[in-house]
Amino acid sequence: HIVVRYIMSQIHFRTNMKSAIIATIIGSAAAFAPAPVAKTTTSLNAFEDELGAQPPLGFFDPFGMLSGDVTQERFDRLRYVEIKHGRICQLAFLGQVVTRGGLHLPGDIDYSGDSFDSFPNGVAALFGPDSIPTAGLVQIVAFIGWLECAFMRDVEGTGNEHVGDFRNGYIDFGWDDFDEEEKLSKRAIELNNGRAAMMGILGLMVHEELGGTLPVVGDM
Repeated sequence: HIVVRYIMSQIHFRTNMKSAIIATIIGSAAAFAPAPVAKTTTSLNAFEDELGAQPPLGFFDPFGMLSGDVTQERFDRLRYVEIKHGRICQLAFLGQVVTRGGLHLPGDIDYSGDSFDSFPNGVAALFGPDSIPTAGLVQIVAFIGWLECAFMRDVEGTGNEHVGDFRNGYIDFGWDDFDEEEKLSKRAIELNNGRAAMMGILGLMVHEELGGTLPVVGDM
């Protein structure tokens, strides 16, 4: 009887030990198992009615930069970059058309007597044998940097109404006299013009490298 009880106690002990070991292994494996992935709701629909989502393309995001759980801060940053690039490209496109039309600043560009119209137009003015001297390019870059730091930025606390509003409390030109509908209309026009200018200046640069003649612009 004593032997039977001893054998049963050993079996019970070993069973409990196996159960404990299995439980420990399962617990250890669970620690290394991937955590449940939380379901994230996309905020894409939140931007489909934003300014700029207009006919004929509507909401157009071919690179998926607003796919997934996107914050308002990221959207505002992308809109800020889009507006600034559009403004730069509008100036660049206008500069291409004006200079190729024969209109240049009067006088000389340096003390050597080189006139503004003595340099080529477009990309050739920056790169190539007849390009602007390095000192001139440095001055251009420094001037642009000064504009970026001093004026072309959104200063908080100055009453700016939207992303890309660089008035900073001292430039108006009648903006405050517009109603909300007209403000939205003018902002949409600026966005469209900027987008068109980005494509336009890219096209001019490509055609300049390919050569040929374009309407209005002339010989490339």
